[in-house]
Amino acid sequence: QVQLVESGGGPVQPGGSLRLSCSGKITLDYSAIGWFRQAPGKEREGITCISKSEDSTYYVDSVKGRFTISRTNARRTVSLQMSNLKPEDTAVYYCAASPASVCGLDEDLYDDWGQGTQVTVSS
Repeated sequence: QVQLVESGGGPVQPGGSLRLSCSGKITLDYSAIGWFRQAPGKEREGITCISKSEDSTYYVDSVKGRFTISRTNARRTVSLQMSNLKPEDTAVYYCAASPASVCGLDEDLYDDWGQGTQVTVSS
């Protein structure tokens, strides 16, 4: 297992930015990585993913243009740069690893999950 750990969450004002990181016990270069979030009282939703080798990406409409997923640290980690944050972005954010080559937001594709990091957007 990859044993994922998320970091970088915290409080931020509306319009602000945060950068989340996802790291693993082994390099994440061999996995497709997805970011998911769960807001209070809501189901967990996938928001973005990056494929295993070609680094193709996908974003849901609610974060498109504001969030950017990328492989960083010599491809050992995956970051989620979040800008122009809104109160509705408040959630626990999870990264997950998939052995699949393609990028998708179906949770069934992912077999390793981190514990999550809290992001709170509030004035």
